[in-house]
Amino acid sequence: MVNGPSWPIDTTYYVQFKSSEVNLGWFYRLLKTLRLNELNRSAAIPGLNRNDFYRIKIGLPLIEDQIRIATLLSRVEALIATRRNNLQQLDDFLKSTFLEMFGIKSGSYKEWVGDHLVDHTKIVSGVTKGKRYKSNNLIETPYMRVANVQDGFLDLREIKKTQVSPADIEKYMLLKGDLLLTEGGDPDKLGRGYIWNGEIEGCIHQNHIFRVRVDDNKVLNPLFLSGLIGSIYGKSYFLRSAKQTTGIASINSTQLKKFPLILPPIALQNKYANVSMQVRGSIYRCQVNLSSLEELYAALSQKAFKGELDLSRIPLPEKTTPPNIP
Repeated sequence: MVNGPSWPIDTTYYVQFKSSEVNLGWFYRLLKTLRLNELNRSAAIPGLNRNDFYRIKIGLPLIEDQIRIATLLSRVEALIATRRNNLQQLDDFLKSTFLEMFGIKSGSYKEWVGDHLVDHTKIVSGVTKGKRYKSNNLIETPYMRVANVQDGFLDLREIKKTQVSPADIEKYMLLKGDLLLTEGGDPDKLGRGYIWNGEIEGCIHQNHIFRVRVDDNKVLNPLFLSGLIGSIYGKSYFLRSAKQTTGIASINSTQLKKFPLILPPIALQNKYANVSMQVRGSIYRCQVNLSSLEELYAALSQKAFKGELDLSRIPLPEKTTPPNIP
């Protein structure tokens, strides 16, 4: 048997054009719309070679129109990058405020540690999706999925429904002030969650989400609790306690119930809660705007590369150099 050539695992292909024919900013964005992963399905190890590229047929607009498309999409990309940066700054501000108010960095918080989370809350896992019932007396109701529960906000753009018994609706019904937490998945999802504010009437939650309901708001503020669990202190506990296998990490109700609770004076908790509500309001508005921009970008890209966009309304930049490629 003769050994074949040793090919590198990662190969970079360089595409050369006449500068007068193709705008690189346009071509870069075109490549992002192509399903390159579907070109070479027969190979034992997925990949691309030059012959795969040769089979690709693309429409080539006039160079002026290419520049217009690249310019338009680059402007939307810049807005998206700005919104993402805004979100990161707001999140960093809120987390740093929490650390400063409660002395997590200095260690002064230790005087408030003593109880476990279960001592001041009721913790319930949700309904199992696809659960079989003996009775046909089922009610269709909206429910929270893992995808809805993000780190510091709830993504309510897509709400699915399920059929459950009246008893399960009563058992898993969400009330204003409930803290929703995901049980895990990727390590960054540990302790991910936020407060339910009654956004959807009659909503329940699925079994991969924990519902944490505070017993007494005069002792423990739910917004403070959300900040605590999402802080470095909380994340560290979950990473230490979680079951981890091949990049997947999860916590169970027992581990969550044993979370070492910090109970500062309620006045200090409430002060943080007021700051949190204001910042979270800005985060939510920024997140909605970001989602709209991402949807706009997808729609513009699709129309632009299908030739369905009216490019006559887009002025050429003063210099016809390609827009920056991210």
